[in-house]
Amino acid sequence: MSHDYSKLIDELSRGHRSRAILSKILEVCGDSVLDLSRRNIIIKIVIKANCLRTALENIYKEHDLYLRTIAASDERSREGLFKLYYVFGIDSEGTNLVFEVPVAEGAKVDTISDLFRASDWYELEAHDLLGIEFNGRQMSRLVLPEDWPENLYPLRKEVSVEELKKMYQPQLISRVSELGVEEVVRIPVGPYHPALHEPEYFELYVRGEKVVDARYVGFMVHRGIEKLAESMKYDQVPFLAERICGICGFVHSTSYVQAVEDALGIEVPERAHFIRSIVLEVERLHSHLLWLGVALHLLGYDTGFMHAWRIREKVMVLAELLTGSRKTYGIDLVGGVKKDIDKDKIPRIKETLNVLRKEFKELVDVAMSVPQVKARLTGTGVLPRGEARAYSLVGPTVRGSGIARDVRKDYTYAAYHYVSFKVPVYTEGDNLARTLVRVDEVFESISIIEQLVDMMPGGPIKAERWEPQPMRLGIGAVEAPRGEVIHVVLTDLYGPYRWRVRAPTYQNLQAVPIMLKGVDLADAPLTIASIDPCFSCTDRAVIINLRSGSVKTLPIEVISRRVRENG
Repeated sequence: MSHDYSKLIDELSRGHRSRAILSKILEVCGDSVLDLSRRNIIIKIVIKANCLRTALENIYKEHDLYLRTIAASDERSREGLFKLYYVFGIDSEGTNLVFEVPVAEGAKVDTISDLFRASDWYELEAHDLLGIEFNGRQMSRLVLPEDWPENLYPLRKEVSVEELKKMYQPQLISRVSELGVEEVVRIPVGPYHPALHEPEYFELYVRGEKVVDARYVGFMVHRGIEKLAESMKYDQVPFLAERICGICGFVHSTSYVQAVEDALGIEVPERAHFIRSIVLEVERLHSHLLWLGVALHLLGYDTGFMHAWRIREKVMVLAELLTGSRKTYGIDLVGGVKKDIDKDKIPRIKETLNVLRKEFKELVDVAMSVPQVKARLTGTGVLPRGEARAYSLVGPTVRGSGIARDVRKDYTYAAYHYVSFKVPVYTEGDNLARTLVRVDEVFESISIIEQLVDMMPGGPIKAERWEPQPMRLGIGAVEAPRGEVIHVVLTDLYGPYRWRVRAPTYQNLQAVPIMLKGVDLADAPLTIASIDPCFSCTDRAVIINLRSGSVKTLPIEVISRRVRENG
């Protein structure tokens, strides 16, 4: 590249922050920067692996630069190498800063996990699924089980879905023969009880009734969604994406289609943007009401739990009115949506929202006046602002620690730039703060839907035509109820070449052990639940008593019940 960078920096930057960052990167890396480009809100820096860490060491202290995701891709069939895409966000500008790092097979990349703590899992995952090695850190299994075959990397292009399915087939055939039956249906039952919600594992180290440390082990189930998408067409993937989460799947289908639309420059009709935004806010309402009910249940206030879910039922009926389904709506398409909102539904929407606002306010007023509820929320599960920033946290979790990060405002999408709303922020960082963020967001979502319904334009609901082009990078992000969902897509002719999904729990979960330190054991379930986790919601934990050395495995319901028995 030319050494006269000033004009190029002026052309590419989107504000003083990105200008300062680009200047610093070019100053310290020079010719190791192979290319610079910008499209819409994405500034892409192609940089040699040997200078990535140097560049990031010089910019990581920027106060609003945070790691959004890392996508690893096997591009050996195209360019003879792997690539790592580091996606950073500059909130104040709404800018995505993407470092594209070519990695030769067998080469190692310097870790950045000591600079950006959120990168820890991303690096381990890139190693598990693609075999990319990192210098300066210990490598261990994250996604794959310990007995996974060496040198078999699921996201490499030569590994087929059928090959992965057949891995345990010989064992199964042998077992069928041994039992003398025609077929065997395998039903996984460990490491979690089948009656419980989702698979994960927490170790809580306690002294008396106080948690002094915690360790999380997850990734018990890996569904291979990103691999499956490699053999699917563009408009098949939204149906798969919406099944990533059983509560708020529409955020994933919307993030995916927005990533494809971004990559290919597809113009989406404004009416489709409004419909997506309305349905996204309906999904936020039902998710927050579900969470509030569960939180009240964990606190022993089951009357509040039942009222929260009674109110939520009205939102589920509204979702069915708008999409034809209470959940898993199936209306997203690349280029728009496939179901319109008729005018005769508008009065019903407004009527439901009016009732919802009134009944939810009554519930909150009563629930927050219950002494036990407020006492157990206040001062527990504290997450300092500095830790929230260091882990690049998102959603109500980060907003409860004083950071006003919200994709709807910072990286606005769909129809959110048309409406006025507040981003609730609390500075205490405790369970109460995260609860109040969600309470406030319910009222804001009601207001957003009312504004969108009143302003919704006419016109088509999907683009007439669009042309796929190979190897175009696109980013789609949505503010889910739990926080930012971000999808990265590399396009191909008929479907995605590479699709990277990052859900908010992936980002937030790494900070839970910090939140657990010092809490009473009875408040551990609520503290874990305060990030509104989607594990693939912990329901059991191993308790290690530091005094006696005893080890117990208890359902979380039993742990949370202790406060009632002891109080």
